[in-house]
Amino acid sequence: MAEPEQEGIDRRTFVKQAGAAAMTVGLDARSYARILGANDRIRLGQLGCGARSHGHVHMAQLASKQFPVETVAVCDIWSLARARRAAQVKQVFNLNPQSYKYSEDMLARKDIDGVMIATGDFQHAKLCIDVVQAGKDCYVEKPFANVLAEAKEARNVVRASRQIVQMGTQHRSQPYPLAVRDIVRSGRIGHVVHIEQEWNVNEERWRFVDVDTGISTKMLMDEKMEWKQWLYGRKSELREEDTDWKRWLLGKPDRPFDPHVYLEFRLYKDYSSGIFDQWLSHGSDMVHLWMDETYPESVVANGGIFIWKDGRENPDTCVTAITYPKGFLYTYKTTFGNSYRSFSRIQGRDGTIVNYGGEGASLFTVTDEGGRKEYEPGDTGPVYTRAPLTSPPGNREEMVHVPGAPPPNSLGPGDDDTGHMLNWLEAMRDRKEPNATVNHGFSHAIVCIMAAQSYWSGKKLYWDPENEEIVDHAV
Repeated sequence: MAEPEQEGIDRRTFVKQAGAAAMTVGLDARSYARILGANDRIRLGQLGCGARSHGHVHMAQLASKQFPVETVAVCDIWSLARARRAAQVKQVFNLNPQSYKYSEDMLARKDIDGVMIATGDFQHAKLCIDVVQAGKDCYVEKPFANVLAEAKEARNVVRASRQIVQMGTQHRSQPYPLAVRDIVRSGRIGHVVHIEQEWNVNEERWRFVDVDTGISTKMLMDEKMEWKQWLYGRKSELREEDTDWKRWLLGKPDRPFDPHVYLEFRLYKDYSSGIFDQWLSHGSDMVHLWMDETYPESVVANGGIFIWKDGRENPDTCVTAITYPKGFLYTYKTTFGNSYRSFSRIQGRDGTIVNYGGEGASLFTVTDEGGRKEYEPGDTGPVYTRAPLTSPPGNREEMVHVPGAPPPNSLGPGDDDTGHMLNWLEAMRDRKEPNATVNHGFSHAIVCIMAAQSYWSGKKLYWDPENEEIVDHAV
């Protein structure tokens, strides 16, 4: 981190005074010295070197143009993955990062300030605990956890520490979701009764790219290769001798080595809930942001494998309905068999906010349509005769614009948007809470865990906030 320029104060005096100030906010001198970092830079380690880790390094690279930060270490139990990530770091930061097979070796380094976790869904919470207990700040990808006991343990460890932990739910740092929160708080659309999200793709998500080679299914089909022959007959670049299968399982029941499970864990229920862990985590987190909610009241889910019968266990189509203590319903739906017009919609008694596009899209409109004066479509409400539809002038439909932010569109910022990363780095520097705290992570984890349990059990489930338990009866 760069030191401020202070006339008449030399470096030794500044560090001494800044160290004393750090003591007043609960940091000892050793912690302050570590946070300051070598050459006044925040030094990061990458834990997990798969595809999302590529994005993490890219985010750090982009952030380094505005903030003194660099990646100095990479860690993955698969030798090829860590070699690839080390090569990326070398290219973008012009330094040779230290490579580690095991996380405890990387975490033992005193000069690493923060660690970014991009591993399997089921590994996030456990590794977050390790990072925090090693005295490092942490950026942990969503979902925060997919086992309730692990979510509670990790949250409690973080709360008891002095570390700055940022969830990878980046929409909490983006201008348009925050603007929507402010519109809801303003009362413009009245009491919210229903929030609906439908985020769709028409592809065999999480199996459509071979993680080993980067070749997409479409490319393979174009080359007239049989899908099943490729899926089950290919020779993977991942060999058991090049990794540590038992370590990868991280406490899960033992099973024979399977490169498909290892690389495509999102399809297998022991390691991920798939759509729930990957997308409902973002969806519910935005609902919590907009509505200032922290936990659900009840959750029920349904769905199945209707399109991609390729050996996956998690659904390719699902829907979940969630109620909240403030008195509104939240429904989330995804299909992997049709990509028509993903959207989000917030329905209030006095109006409606609509988002055009899937997860992260920045194009929102707010309108009086659907409010109390239109109690029945076609009677008191508007009649439409052409598409695309827009509200009549009397309903004051307007696009949400944020001064200084990029113009909105139906795609929105990409996953490597730097705003969230910069927020974490600034929080590390200033020793303050980031935008997406461990409490926010715990909240979205509850929703995802309950949705997955409801899907597999066929039961409607309820949250007991006093005991922090999932139960099968209303509380």
